[in-house]
Amino acid sequence: MKKLFLLLSASVILLYGCGSSERGEVIGVQNRPDFEDLDLNGMVFINQGNFTMGAGAQNEVYGTEEQPRTMQVSSFFMDETEITNNEYRQFVYWVLDSIARRKLGEAGIEGFLIEEDDYGEPIDPPMLDYSEDIEWDEQETREALEDLYYAEKDRFYRRRVVDPSKLNYEYYWIDYSDASRKEKAANVKDEYEGTMFASRPKGLNNRSNFIKKEVVNVYPDTLCWVHDYTYSMNEEFTRQYFTSVAYDNYPVVGISWIQAKAFCVWRSNFLNRYLESIDYQQMNDFRLPTESEWEFAARGGISGEAYPWGGPYVRNPNGCFLANYEPLKGAYDDDGGVKTLMVGHYAPNDYGLYDMAGNVAEWCLDSYNESTYTVANALSPYYNYSASNNDPQAMKRKVVRGGSWKDQKYFIQVQTRTYEFQDTSKSYIGFRCVQQYLGRVKGDNLKSASNVAH
Repeated sequence: MKKLFLLLSASVILLYGCGSSERGEVIGVQNRPDFEDLDLNGMVFINQGNFTMGAGAQNEVYGTEEQPRTMQVSSFFMDETEITNNEYRQFVYWVLDSIARRKLGEAGIEGFLIEEDDYGEPIDPPMLDYSEDIEWDEQETREALEDLYYAEKDRFYRRRVVDPSKLNYEYYWIDYSDASRKEKAANVKDEYEGTMFASRPKGLNNRSNFIKKEVVNVYPDTLCWVHDYTYSMNEEFTRQYFTSVAYDNYPVVGISWIQAKAFCVWRSNFLNRYLESIDYQQMNDFRLPTESEWEFAARGGISGEAYPWGGPYVRNPNGCFLANYEPLKGAYDDDGGVKTLMVGHYAPNDYGLYDMAGNVAEWCLDSYNESTYTVANALSPYYNYSASNNDPQAMKRKVVRGGSWKDQKYFIQVQTRTYEFQDTSKSYIGFRCVQQYLGRVKGDNLKSASNVAH
């Protein structure tokens, strides 16, 4: 027994003494996954930098001068074009497919819901199984999905068409700002009362109190082509713009700020679920660009100029227009396009971004405030509603940048700001996404020369 005890003791010493790779030193967790920059399809990397936001801008809407200010922007990726009809259609089809799978599973058809995990434990609610294809024409499937389609009385020439009002996307997000405000309020109260420890309000430590649920109908407002204009003759766009293959590569319109945000959430989960399946480091979420990111990107590295291509002119030396907008009152086709044009029709700016002026205006993440340049933090230039605001509409007014096919040239300047309400959708507003870069600049990791100790 004594010999056995000595052998066990020696084993313990071997395992936790000489055999330990740490040797009593802090060396960090080992065998972490490798990380490499992931260049996503259709996105452009924009290096960090600072710039004078609003330089030379005059607010013609309010008749006041803006107050230009130097802002710092971290590195990020940005879509090289606005999101197209076909790209947004992928989101719509995914939502339709997911709703159909849920209904088929609940109807008792096998192969569409995962109800137990790998250990036989029940999953509540069941997860969607995407491994099986849906046979849309099978009688059993048609019957289970009948309420996804227009009712018989609402069908046109008896066509069986999906009812867009049923295409609702459900997602969740964490309201970090709300948690931060309540945390700060608790600490202020604690300091005022002279206590030693922060007195947490009820529920502050309960994370579920800050998890918000959103349900958003994802189908574009195709009627925007007629309700935006008096005596409109744009019915062909209402019928065909989002559905026809001819417009696949045109910018999606009729999308509210709320829908654009939902697209970003879906796109983030769509990518990260795939990366998780191949055991790869997850990436930052997609989102709408902040107002400062948008202007920094639109300038293309050219400071102090009014347009993405620089210079004060809207034509090139050959007299050709450089963007899709309204050159003269009512003369929409002078630049080659009456309404929207295919994305990338004009040359990109020096960052490789297309249509940062004209074609369609673009949603930004920020709420609109006339005093943004004054109140925004230069290190985090993003303005949003807070409880201290007296204006209940402040959060709902979202910044719109870039101008569109229907605007005159003042609105396609990189510094021009305007807004629309977040639940509105227009035939001249689209969007593009950004993704914050993981790190400082490309190639800046622990093995780069700038970080090696000398």
